[in-house]
Amino acid sequence: MAYDVLIVGGGHNGLVCACYLARAGLKVRVLERRAVVGGAAISAEFSPGFRNSVAAYTVSLLHPKVIRDLNLARHGLRIVERSLANFLPLSEGNQTPSSFRLGPDTEATQSELARFSSRDAAQLPGYYRMIARAADTLRAMALETPPLARGGWSDLIEAFQLGCTVKGLDARARRELLDLFTKSAGDLLDGWFESDPVKAAFGFDSVVGNYASPYTPNTAYVLLHHTFGEVNGKRGTWGHAIGGMGAITQAMAKEAQSRGVEISTDAAVAEVRVRGERTVGVTLVDGTRIEARAIAANVNPKTLYLDLVAAEHLQPEFRERMARWKCASASLRMNVALAELPEFSCAPGKQAQPHHGAGIIMAPSLGYMEQAYFDARMHGWARAPIVEMLIPSTVDDTLAPRGAHVASLFCQHFAPTLSDGRSWDEAREQAADLVIDTVNRYAPNFKASVLARSTLTPLDMERDFGLVGGDIFHGALSLDQIWAARPMLGFADYRAPLKGLYICGSGAHPGGGVTGLPGHNAAREILRDLRRRERG
Repeated sequence: MAYDVLIVGGGHNGLVCACYLARAGLKVRVLERRAVVGGAAISAEFSPGFRNSVAAYTVSLLHPKVIRDLNLARHGLRIVERSLANFLPLSEGNQTPSSFRLGPDTEATQSELARFSSRDAAQLPGYYRMIARAADTLRAMALETPPLARGGWSDLIEAFQLGCTVKGLDARARRELLDLFTKSAGDLLDGWFESDPVKAAFGFDSVVGNYASPYTPNTAYVLLHHTFGEVNGKRGTWGHAIGGMGAITQAMAKEAQSRGVEISTDAAVAEVRVRGERTVGVTLVDGTRIEARAIAANVNPKTLYLDLVAAEHLQPEFRERMARWKCASASLRMNVALAELPEFSCAPGKQAQPHHGAGIIMAPSLGYMEQAYFDARMHGWARAPIVEMLIPSTVDDTLAPRGAHVASLFCQHFAPTLSDGRSWDEAREQAADLVIDTVNRYAPNFKASVLARSTLTPLDMERDFGLVGGDIFHGALSLDQIWAARPMLGFADYRAPLKGLYICGSGAHPGGGVTGLPGHNAAREILRDLRRRERG
């Protein structure tokens, strides 16, 4: 049976793409190599009675248009906002108790910040205005196909439209946008603030999932990338999906099936088949051949172009460039079952408090984050890792038995390849112990409260979810790999060098995170091409 479009990879972007194509009346089939769809955005039980998001772990970037168009709320998706944006314990053990709380609003943060610097408290509203203006521009750009993708009149028109968008900004806003696209997060934040806690709170977003120092050029863009989302209409906020991140992708799968999409699990694709200069279908690992007018790949660009498409169908220079596509998040992900909530030295009490519902960042300064990067480059992983902990069971009682809790730990920096030659299979438990000990320095009851743990190293994330190099973004968000250069200059319009082949995953614009936008945008371009083809 022939299909209009085959989707290779049933992660969230693949499901989004399938839904939009099916809404247009196309016959669509999703091919997922694992036993469940959802990619890295799934939920699972990791210890008896304890369930949590497996890899992706928090919500903000999922676009409201996608939520609305795919009827995700009707299929049971409910997202709740964090009680606080972030909580930074700053003192360890017997040190004088100190912490920094970001949120729940500007006034509260200013009051908190004034304890460290009255100047920084006065600066905060201006910083927020700067980020909000830039995020509004990025939000508009994220829904568009990048211009100058191939050349020609259509690209000139798109470039003109983009120019009009930027031209609508005043000179100050344009300068700020340039800063955010090119500077390091450290340089940007040092220009705004003088105290370490606030710079650490904002600077964390520049290194999460990004193998870099906060003083690496272009990390200000990664910071910005994490700010253009929203939760329930509140821009720049983060939240929890009730039931874990799998609640998002299961709702997407239900909508896809309601639109007639055929979803096949345990259906690993071995090859994209090509005849002449056009794709004609795929071959599965089991030898099954499936025909289609078009193929949309929700996989890392390296996987598509170096593994699934035979070398003779691509120009050597194209393949050489794709071989250099940078993939390294240097992230380690843990789920932990807890007998009780962590009691922080700087915030006593094991009963649920607002800080337990925040993104808890254990990295007190930009210098600490930079050292973590240096350690990973030299030794394989940070001696004192950057740890963000979320405790979703504080707002979702479906995840753990009464009185117990689950915590999500997302940790930097853990290099994809270890410098001592060991495999991550050999080093996994040692690294996990280090993370537990790191949290325990700030919350001395934490280690003793751990009932079970599940750890994903960069190698696990590559094997389990196809995240090459453990890269959660399907490719670094560096200046040479974003916008019209994602995944390559000349091919940023979701189209591949072969007719009928498209990229609909995070390796395309606007990049990583659970946004749904690469799938949304790719579907638009696929429909345009198929309609042109039908018109002859």
